[in-house]
Amino acid sequence: MAVTVDWLRQRLLFDRPRVAVREAPVSDSTAVAAAVLVPIVVRPSGLTVLLTQRTDHLRDHAGQVSFPGGRCESADASPVATALRESHEEVGILSTQVEVLACLSDYFTGTGFRITPVVGLVTPPLNLQLDDFEVAEVFEPPLEFLLDPANYQQHPIEWQGAVHHYWAVPWQGRFIWGATAGVLVNMRQCLFAQD
Repeated sequence: MAVTVDWLRQRLLFDRPRVAVREAPVSDSTAVAAAVLVPIVVRPSGLTVLLTQRTDHLRDHAGQVSFPGGRCESADASPVATALRESHEEVGILSTQVEVLACLSDYFTGTGFRITPVVGLVTPPLNLQLDDFEVAEVFEPPLEFLLDPANYQQHPIEWQGAVHHYWAVPWQGRFIWGATAGVLVNMRQCLFAQD
């Protein structure tokens, strides 16, 4: 089945219960609020997801693949406002280019963040302007590739004396893993959940 803009709108606008996803036991009260944009780019050749490769010198998640986003600030009216502001600051996506479809379940990371993923359709041209302090580069895997469960792997990791598992999806020499892959898995489950 081809994933289309209309199908995405229909699937994400359907109100489903949202249950927080947790990588590790993180307290709701101590987690740092953050939001990311899951930017689905509407290309003539098909839908893609814009991802960033973070620079190697950052304090949090250096060198990892991520969605544009970051910590919520007091001036942000909502997680959606955070995601749109951060996306503009990091890669230059204008809020007027984004049709917000839905917020997915909050994702609690083992590093103490509560991330609200905001799914939005992004209309080109993008005219990206990367924040070279935070973003090394951007790339766009096809959405259909990222929605195919056959492309995902689970890997073990030992953390604080216990073995945990994280999702990963390799794509063209890149390794999308951790919270980014976890949010993609959560989005796929939401899109293909039974009505």
